[in-house]
Amino acid sequence: QVQLVESGGGLVQPGGSLRLSCAASGSIFSIHTMGWYRQAPGKERELVATITSGGSTNYANSVKGRFTISRDNAKNTVYLQMNSLKPEDTAVYFCNADLYTIVRLTTSYEIYWGQGIQVTVSS
Repeated sequence: QVQLVESGGGLVQPGGSLRLSCAASGSIFSIHTMGWYRQAPGKERELVATITSGGSTNYANSVKGRFTISRDNAKNTVYLQMNSLKPEDTAVYFCNADLYTIVRLTTSYEIYWGQGIQVTVSS
């Protein structure tokens, strides 16, 4: 019913920048929080940043001052601007959204994940 499609990942040198995008589509009534998580090889998935529909943000300490999360509510899209990237930022990045779907006038609260996108920081 709902899809989250990420884009913008890739290979970048230390100190470089990348911008991730995640677009939600489908039977969406409203989206509350959207966010980014990441999972490095051999590690658990961890929160990177979240943003509510009102614009309140939350960041992991490891990315504060380097990453900026934003969203376009009209496009159901969330962005993650990543600057001053470090090798330890290398991971698969996952988009997340908690939202209400609507089917035949009935709403339902659900949580969705994107398929993940690779970010590699290496010289």
